[in-house]
Amino acid sequence: MLLLALDTATPAVTVALHDGTDVIASSSQVDARRHGELLLPAVDRVLAEAGLRLDAVTAVVAGIGPGPYTGLRVGLMTADAFGLALGVPVHGVCTLDGLAFAADLEGPFVVATDARRKEVYWARYADSRTRLTGPAVDRPADIAGQVAGLPAVGAGALLYPDTFPRAHEPEHVSAAALARLAAEKLAAGEELPAPRPLYLRRPDAQVPKNYKVVTPK
Repeated sequence: MLLLALDTATPAVTVALHDGTDVIASSSQVDARRHGELLLPAVDRVLAEAGLRLDAVTAVVAGIGPGPYTGLRVGLMTADAFGLALGVPVHGVCTLDGLAFAADLEGPFVVATDARRKEVYWARYADSRTRLTGPAVDRPADIAGQVAGLPAVGAGALLYPDTFPRAHEPEHVSAAALARLAAEKLAAGEELPAPRPLYLRRPDAQVPKNYKVVTPK
């Protein structure tokens, strides 16, 4: 097994390789505006670090969000392209699940990432492998009663200390955690979701209401 894992659902552009035993190479850079520019060089970098070629990859794992439309689609389209070119399966993993796995907390806790518009993408977990609710997108004040007193991880939690007073790192997802979680689930015979995006809301760009369609004569 050689899993290529990647995620662009948060400001982190993160890539990792997992050989079926553990992560053998990884790269993460935080830049919310350069997902498309940074992702492929990161893939090249982890392959070079591992001393492997792309055609050694046997499966691709992609973070499916939730996340902003533009960044999220970069990772998912890249994962699909690799899958088609290599003839290997492409699996999806919820980005929040990757953060929860990396947090390695016992007992109930919350993962929250920045959804912009003064909102967070969030989910509640029983432990680092078990999601109880979500993912959802809400204003922090609107979910304060549901997360009160719980530890929280993620950039969204760190942004709103009034709602998440027990927030701490990790701030962003890492492909290394995503790869470990996916490898564990696949080894256990679990079926991972399809690599389809969790947007949770409509994109910012909208067709103008009074838009006139021009038809050829």
